[in-house]
Amino acid sequence: MYAIVDIETTGGKFNEEGITEIAIYRFDGHQIVDQFISLINPERPVQAFVVSLTGINNSMLRQAPKFYEVAKRIVEITADAVLVAHNAQFDYRILRTEFDRLGYDFQCKTLCTVQLSKKLLPGHDSYSLGKLVRALGIPISDRHRAQGDAQATVKLFQLLLDRDVEKNIVQASIRLDPKKQIEPKLLTLIDQAPTETGVYYLRNQEGKLIYIGKSKNIKKRLTQHFTGQDRKSKKLQLETADVQVERTGNELIALLKESEEIKLHKPLYNRSLRRSLFRYQLTQFTDDKGYINLSIDPSDRRKKSITTFTTFAQAKSVLFKITEQHQLCQKLNGLYQSKEACFLYGLEQCSGACVQKESPQEYNQRVLEFIHKNSYQSSDLLIIDKGRHLEERSCVLIQKGAFKGFGYYSLNFQIQKPEVLKSIIRPMQDNRDAQHIIQSYLRRHKVLKVVNLNE
Repeated sequence: MYAIVDIETTGGKFNEEGITEIAIYRFDGHQIVDQFISLINPERPVQAFVVSLTGINNSMLRQAPKFYEVAKRIVEITADAVLVAHNAQFDYRILRTEFDRLGYDFQCKTLCTVQLSKKLLPGHDSYSLGKLVRALGIPISDRHRAQGDAQATVKLFQLLLDRDVEKNIVQASIRLDPKKQIEPKLLTLIDQAPTETGVYYLRNQEGKLIYIGKSKNIKKRLTQHFTGQDRKSKKLQLETADVQVERTGNELIALLKESEEIKLHKPLYNRSLRRSLFRYQLTQFTDDKGYINLSIDPSDRRKKSITTFTTFAQAKSVLFKITEQHQLCQKLNGLYQSKEACFLYGLEQCSGACVQKESPQEYNQRVLEFIHKNSYQSSDLLIIDKGRHLEERSCVLIQKGAFKGFGYYSLNFQIQKPEVLKSIIRPMQDNRDAQHIIQSYLRRHKVLKVVNLNE
């Protein structure tokens, strides 16, 4: 039995992609006996180049089921089957990554139609799915959509099965889970690693730091590094001799420590994080009619920002949500180009600032409420969250809009005065990357408590 799969993703960093669409056809070698096709809400923005390639955008996915809601169905339809895909290594890695996030060990045998085609159909100029099926006269529709590509893969696979009369080549091409093929020294390092949140440090034989990373599950992240097939993973597998770990208790402190440690030590394989983490910022200006507009601008330290973003697509997605949540105007926020009213006004979700039906005073009050809540340029804050064990809490200190550091305290000693809490803070460097990490984290995650020290 075969499960023929095609997956579309958000794009992004290796092993951080999310699934946007999946199609699976259960195939007995003669006919399709079951199928599952669905959009998936990836809970992260779709990269702009992916939107232009697939046509799948963020608004299409808002009401789609999340992966955990369809995971059981995927397990059922792939049970006791060989996973078949055009570039099976990619589709299998994406599925495993999604199941890893749920704490489920998804495993199956795989069969790649790219490799199989090269053996059974030699001589083609290209073995990309689109060019290969066209050369073979196999019809394909909805290119770069999961259903269309999966249907074409079914027809291609049936042709390959027919070519391999005795099925010797097909059987020889089936692969076992490549994740099990790990060097003993790396397996030992994985076994010793905790499944907790924190920062990890990879050192070579001479004790030199070669990589610093963070993870909500350090053991799983090391497994990804030591089984990955990309260039960086292979270098880490070859050079890593020791792993050191610092538990942080929550992801915010792990992100802050990772950023500072990389800037301090500049490990060889952390090139991307040596640069700034963000490229865009949300700013404000008042137009000639007196309305406060929100604008996405390239990062500029000379301008005061409300919050910052890694990519323009992320910034635009967040601004759409801000506009809806605070009943703001798409036109004033640069999201809807029109000389007339904005799109939300027609849906009665905008009170008409775009056509001056709502006064600047009323409209600006909501904008200022959002800015006050999401910008800590002059704020004194304590961000309270989980600690390294159940009887501990962590705190991150912001003073006058500057990040000061973090600390931990025991729940056995209730600290009522913020002044005492400040005394346990471990100092850290304040910079725009640290501010970006804190702002984006608070925007996307819940913490136990945020204490405003000015109130």
